Amino acid sequence: MQSENKYIGDDKFQKFLDHYACPTPLEIVKFRFAGAICSPNFNLRPTDVISSLFPREAQPRLVTKAEAELFFKFFMGLWDEMFAEIKQNNIKFNPVANTDRENLVKLCMLRANQLENGFNEGFWGGCDTLNIPNHVADLIGSMADLADVYGVLAKKLKNADNKDDILQVIINTDKTVEKSFKVLIDNFVLPNVANLQRSVN
Repeated sequence: MQSENKYIGDDKFQKFLDHYACPTPLEIVKFRFAGAICSPNFNLRPTDVISSLFPREAQPRLVTKAEAELFFKFFMGLWDEMFAEIKQNNIKFNPVANTDRENLVKLCMLRANQLENGFNEGFWGGCDTLNIPNHVADLIGSMADLADVYGVLAKKLKNADNKDDILQVIINTDKTVEKSFKVLIDNFVLPNVANLQRSVN
């Protein structure tokens, strides 16, 4: 069934985030939504995840009912977009586009944040523990380890004589992460996908 909430696209959505002074970058938002969608915490609501994107003391002030409806409609458009990506088992990083040293450092830090503050934060959904099989817990734990790998690569890039060697490690690490997503989604998420569709209420 096609979603009623159409995603407005990356450029417009980033402007939407900027309008509400959301400190969480779009790429982190996408991965947090993806993690939350995959989460077995069925009490986790999209509104909880949306709220987590803003500091507790700086939640958006929605003045009218119409503004609130549009606010959540835009967010649910992205949520449903990520849900469709998960159903297709197609969660991927944006490809490496700029191989300048400074840009590669920024890319590594972004990758680390996408995993740790994005996917894993969304998956746990504020819980300290979840009732999940050991192999799933290990897989989620490996995401945190891979986030650390990107952090180490960012530091090495600053002093490396040959950045191209590290570039290849980044590309290989990307492949490992994306393979982990596929295994998780194929074996844990898709068998339960009918129970994972959440509404904004």
